[in-house]
Amino acid sequence: MSDIVIRHAEPRDAEPLRQITAHPEVYHDTLQLPHPSMEMWQERLLPKPGSRHLVATIDEQVVGHLRLSIEPSPRRSHVATFGVSVAAQAHGRGVGSALMREMINLCDNWLRVDRIELTMFTDNPSAMALYRKFGFIVEGTGKQYALRNGEYVDAYFMARLKG
Repeated sequence: MSDIVIRHAEPRDAEPLRQITAHPEVYHDTLQLPHPSMEMWQERLLPKPGSRHLVATIDEQVVGHLRLSIEPSPRRSHVATFGVSVAAQAHGRGVGSALMREMINLCDNWLRVDRIELTMFTDNPSAMALYRKFGFIVEGTGKQYALRNGEYVDAYFMARLKG
């Protein structure tokens, strides 16, 4: 099995990331809509203060993405949020864990982030297992949080505190 390499996202990654999030198995568990545009991904990858994009590659093919956003408010500058997606064909290969490990390393050791927050759909046990593996706990539930495939679904609000 080839190694997973984590690196900063580059403009050339827009098309592979668009393809990943266009897959029904991927957008089903995110807040993304079907049929993402290339323009959206090009815009999303532009440098923005407080935002970092990591990609996971296997054999130089992009197979995962993590966007980390640090809160701009001085009172919440110790908090980051993130979203992660893994290509359908790479599920179960450790891509999510590799992205999470590097994101937590950045937060804990380089960015002065003491609290990392996320929101996830309640019916995604593999995501729950991944987040719990890295110390995230459920802090609450949002009822009818988002529309997905014509129905409202609930979401968990989770967080991990440094230390």
